[in-house]
Amino acid sequence: MKQLTKAEEEIMQTLWQLKKANVKSIIDKLPEPKPAYNTVSTIVRILESKGFVDYEKQGKGHVYFPIVDKEVYSNQSINKLVDNYFQGSFKSMVSFFVKKNDVDVNDIEALLKEINKPD
Repeated sequence: MKQLTKAEEEIMQTLWQLKKANVKSIIDKLPEPKPAYNTVSTIVRILESKGFVDYEKQGKGHVYFPIVDKEVYSNQSINKLVDNYFQGSFKSMVSFFVKKNDVDVNDIEALLKEINKPD
């Protein structure tokens, strides 16, 4: 799966939230300053060519929807982060974030309980 640019990821986050949307609806959900219509339209077409979104015709326009699940992309992105910066070790990554972000022991215990909770 291809990695997304920051702009592409922002559009995907919006589409995952909206489920289906035309370009105008995507723009409406984006923070200020709003990008130009043509910019968003171009990014959506790039996402389509990368296999992240598809569309259905609606009148003269298109309604876009994600075809890559957010969880699948998130998992792939995290794995790439771990591989690139922590030599594939989740333990090293967690240790890094705990040390650099001054994580409280109670937060770690709560996280462990959450992880170990049966589904």
